[in-house]
Amino acid sequence: MKRYVSVICSLGLAVACLITIGCSTQSGTTSAPPPNSGQLLINRAPNFGSNLALVVSVDGKDMGSFSEGQNYSGYLPAGQHVVTARVDPNQGGAGAARKTLNVKAGQTYSFTAVLSGGNMTLVKNQGQTVLPD
Repeated sequence: MKRYVSVICSLGLAVACLITIGCSTQSGTTSAPPPNSGQLLINRAPNFGSNLALVVSVDGKDMGSFSEGQNYSGYLPAGQHVVTARVDPNQGGAGAARKTLNVKAGQTYSFTAVLSGGNMTLVKNQGQTVLPD
């Protein structure tokens, strides 16, 4: 009887793992961008810090908190948006970085979040057509 229960538990665990793998694969699929939108990419600098999270906000709404090895990628509707990047926990009182973007449909806006000199900075990645504030 114990062997039967053990086999059932093992099969149940295997099925749960397969479902989890299937769901994560589905969420990683590429879908078409929303109409009339531009893409925003924000990467963490390699030396950002291992015990710090990058918090990205757009128009005052937090889009997520990104730890080491994670980056933000999302689509914004065309128009003007304020992008904010801050560090969490902010024990050193680092100032947040703010960029005003005039998003155009089909454009990609790519930045690297850098924590330097007590302040957060969003550095435009090469090859982008983003105008400074």
